[in-house]
Amino acid sequence: MRVIGLVVHLHYLCKPETLISLTGKSRTVGNERRAVGGVTAYKYWPWKPASTHSLTEATHNTTTTDRQTDRMSPKRVIYKKLSRDKSVGVYMGKRDFVDHCDFVDPVDGVVLVDPEQVKGKKVYVMLSCTFRYGREDMDVMGMVFRRDIFLCSRQVYPPLQDKERSVHTKVQEKILRKLGDNAYPFFFEFPDNLPCSVCLQPGPTDVGKHCAVEFEVKAFCAENQDEKAQKRSSVRLAIRKIQYAPDTGGAAPSADTTCEFIMSDKPLHMRVSLEKETYYHGEEINISVDIDNSSNRNVKDLSVSVEQVTNVVLYSNDKYVKTVAYEDTMDTVPSGTSLKKVYTLCPLLDNNRERLGLALDGKLKHEDTNLASSSVVKDEVLKEILGMLVAYRVVVKCNAAGIVGSSEVAVEVPFKLMHPKPDPESEDTVDLVFEEFKRSYLKGVIGDDDESPAEP
Repeated sequence: MRVIGLVVHLHYLCKPETLISLTGKSRTVGNERRAVGGVTAYKYWPWKPASTHSLTEATHNTTTTDRQTDRMSPKRVIYKKLSRDKSVGVYMGKRDFVDHCDFVDPVDGVVLVDPEQVKGKKVYVMLSCTFRYGREDMDVMGMVFRRDIFLCSRQVYPPLQDKERSVHTKVQEKILRKLGDNAYPFFFEFPDNLPCSVCLQPGPTDVGKHCAVEFEVKAFCAENQDEKAQKRSSVRLAIRKIQYAPDTGGAAPSADTTCEFIMSDKPLHMRVSLEKETYYHGEEINISVDIDNSSNRNVKDLSVSVEQVTNVVLYSNDKYVKTVAYEDTMDTVPSGTSLKKVYTLCPLLDNNRERLGLALDGKLKHEDTNLASSSVVKDEVLKEILGMLVAYRVVVKCNAAGIVGSSEVAVEVPFKLMHPKPDPESEDTVDLVFEEFKRSYLKGVIGDDDESPAEP
């Protein structure tokens, strides 16, 4: 009875803390369990737990003064993934890495090692960029529709240099403090000529990997880095290399055409213009159409559309042209009249999810991707290395009908579709929230063998 009374007394005197479960196992510590950042969190009382080197018993403590302070304190999501045998785990502060044209964000993170599971082997981390053209079951007769564009590996355990010299960011420092002595940092830099993440959308019934440029961080245990890693002792995390819209855009694009017809003394002139060169994903595009019909023909069937043009340049010269926004107007321009009107379109993935062959930004979860951003080709970079090139254009079409038949008139105006540059993220965060890093939610990646869940 005295022991129970002491526990109850501590229940009211001690400040609650939060324990983040690395393995995702469901268990109760104290009297309350809740979810934080997609993983299981528990409230417990701050006596010191038994120390251990096992990944399955690693704990992360975050002290808060009260609920209001907990809500107001800034959070930093840390993405984590463990191998099936719990020998290695990878922790990264972000999964999107930005190409600023003059430099690319480096890839950094932390590897957590269980020395008892490793048993004298070495632990390596590898960064890779891969271009795949076709499904994996098409790799027959020695012909593989896959090419490694970039590979780079580092040995992290046993460490080749002091931890202090290997740490490059404040987030790494905080993760290392959370994880303890068996955590080791890693750091990679992208070369200047790598493409950005992009993939072609599979059909509703398609399963497996298809045409895509993918980036991946892989940690594994082996005797040496050339040895084939066992799946149960390795962990693979998909990341993305993306680009944001430049700070300064070019001139507002426009195009026009003049058509002369048989038995018509005067021509038909059509001009199409946009307000700016670069638009953001989800932003409406105002399209100004100016038609001066001085000919003896009547203009009808006026349509306005946005097309995505994808060129696969590494293995072949395949070209995919997909309409991602469309409006069939009822406007006509009789002979001797003119038309000045602004049409509005908004290209969105939500309206095109069932379309096969549509280029998307690299996928990490089914809900966080979008139409692929426009490709920005740097100077002195071979286009073939980029794998796939994506461009957008506005197309305005109409039919000029006359006595001897009708003729199609079309005007194309190119533009860029990109993400806006976000505000810089501060590294001076108070709390780290650990979130499971999985790709099992991907549409079309059911049964992907690169999945290494926290639970066996």
